[in-house]
Amino acid sequence: MIILKDLTIGYRQKDNNKVVAEHINAQIEAGVLTCLIGPNGVGKSTLLRTLSAFQPPLGGKIFISKDNEDKGVDISTLTDKQMAKMIGVVLTTKPDVQNMTVEELVALGRSPYTGFWGRLHDEDKTIVEESIRMVGIEALKDRMVQTLSDGERQKMMIAKALAQQTPVIFLDEPTAFLDYPSKVDMLQLLHQLSRETHKTIFLSTHDLELALQITDTLWLMQPHEAPVIGTPKDLAVNGALSKFIDREGIRFDRETLSIRVVKR
Repeated sequence: MIILKDLTIGYRQKDNNKVVAEHINAQIEAGVLTCLIGPNGVGKSTLLRTLSAFQPPLGGKIFISKDNEDKGVDISTLTDKQMAKMIGVVLTTKPDVQNMTVEELVALGRSPYTGFWGRLHDEDKTIVEESIRMVGIEALKDRMVQTLSDGERQKMMIAKALAQQTPVIFLDEPTAFLDYPSKVDMLQLLHQLSRETHKTIFLSTHDLELALQITDTLWLMQPHEAPVIGTPKDLAVNGALSKFIDREGIRFDRETLSIRVVKR
């Protein structure tokens, strides 16, 4: 799991720091699907970048722990190679590659283990094949990356993260650019993978209604506040979701966890 202790996120500036959220004390559990939601500009990407060690926290610590009895490893003490064996990241950005097959790109997930020359041994090849199977893209393994649809490409990148064999996977807007059936398929796949692999899978999304139906745990970010955390039902009962969603023309139903548009 991921353990956050008094974490403050934001940006270091020349004259003063810009704080996005502070005093975050929370855990991201393994074996469940956790979704990060909140309004545009609230700091979801900042939180993900901080958790992924792409930018330093302004304060506090981030630990990766094996269980409740383990204090965990402070990620700030890890080398780049050690980080690559602990955290896999799937970004919204499309991979800018040409003349590479799906199987070859997924195999790049083995780079933390293969050394300078990147030579795959039989064990590496088996892990790549299994990662491709787990996301259901066996039929695509010989296709060129540039010929894939957005949904196929996203599954390929998830397979690459699986091939990396990290206990933690962070995803930034994995359903972006997808049509509705593909969005459902993507979140269902991630939910299934969290169960099957017992990895810590944490993603940001703007697909709120799908997150309410499929996710196990929500992190709701509001401006300049620590996230509100709980199951979708918890956040409905305590009023956090109504506070976030309700406005003129939009109503949140706490009982059905649904969002209704009111005609004007």
